Amino acid sequence: MSKKKPSLESAYSLKTVQDNRELYAAWAENYDQDFASEMDYILPDRVAQILLDVGGKGPILDVGAGTGLVGHALAKLGVKPIDAMDLSSAMLDMAKKKGIYRNFFAADITQPIEAVGKNYQGIISCGTFTHGHVGPGGIDHLLPLARTGAYFVLAINKTHWAEKGFSEKFEALAGSISRPVMRDIEIYGKNSKGNHSKDLGISVIFQKL
Repeated sequence: MSKKKPSLESAYSLKTVQDNRELYAAWAENYDQDFASEMDYILPDRVAQILLDVGGKGPILDVGAGTGLVGHALAKLGVKPIDAMDLSSAMLDMAKKKGIYRNFFAADITQPIEAVGKNYQGIISCGTFTHGHVGPGGIDHLLPLARTGAYFVLAINKTHWAEKGFSEKFEALAGSISRPVMRDIEIYGKNSKGNHSKDLGISVIFQKL
């Protein structure tokens, strides 16, 4: 993988799990400033509010927690306890500094997850189901981590959704999850600039049956 400065473009072009680890190890220390602030990244606050609005409660697993932006948003809303899971140990090290999370798990959700508890009342994910990252198969590995009745709120890049067949995946999960509620959601705020400033996500809300 190229050693150029980490960016959204380089994140979207990742091909392998190791590429992801290397990019986010290099980006972790400056991610909040270089990406979240610069791009006016509002999605973490949006998905946290959605989880609260549908009745989500702790314990919550923040999937793809990164530096803790979703956890910070949940904590502001009074939702706890929250555990963090991410592929990148370097990103989790930054999240630890925020003092938000109870437990931390470095895990690849494209594979079965063994080291994480299986009693979550809510699972939330923002920025993980997107270009160069995780496809619809990752949902299969998250379902076993949740209790029956647990709420899921997943934000999925809208273009990635179409390209990777997320609609078909949710159709195949009928009987294992409630009928999902889907709607467009803004990823970036009005102060965002650049080629991706108008990108949209799809928020998917469902319960495990």
